[in-house]
Amino acid sequence: MAAAPLRDAPANLPPPPRWVGHAPDADDAEEAVRRAARRHGVDPSLAVAVARAESGFNPLAVSSSGALGLMQLMPGTARSLGVSDPFDVEQNADGGVRYLAEQLRRFGDVRLALAAYNAGPNRVARYGEVPPIPETQRYVERVLEYQQQYRASGTP
Repeated sequence: MAAAPLRDAPANLPPPPRWVGHAPDADDAEEAVRRAARRHGVDPSLAVAVARAESGFNPLAVSSSGALGLMQLMPGTARSLGVSDPFDVEQNADGGVRYLAEQLRRFGDVRLALAAYNAGPNRVARYGEVPPIPETQRYVERVLEYQQQYRASGTP
């Protein structure tokens, strides 16, 4: 999902956080995703690749479809995961990685889990494969490419 600047966000979104000290940077965001991945038993290289594809590690990202924050959670999904502030790096990372873990358990296949993260689990279940949606097909390939880059570099 392509993230729009916060100024284009719908009016009913929670306000962006006020950070004490400094706003989280990409390194802070990556580390939050790694911690969440370890907590939820997800390969950190996969979780970080998802965050990179979703928001480029921008905790204030808002997509044209309304997805919010670092892991680009839809508001209803965020609520169902207990994420009260989707712009909070720790909450969003934890919720996004938990959602990814749910898709991995549900589908038992990384490609299908990534497609479900992007297009929704019902679409993946309906097709029984990565849906024939060009954006979703590109998304799956991009995340897997990012994951391979992280593995090849020895991070995360």
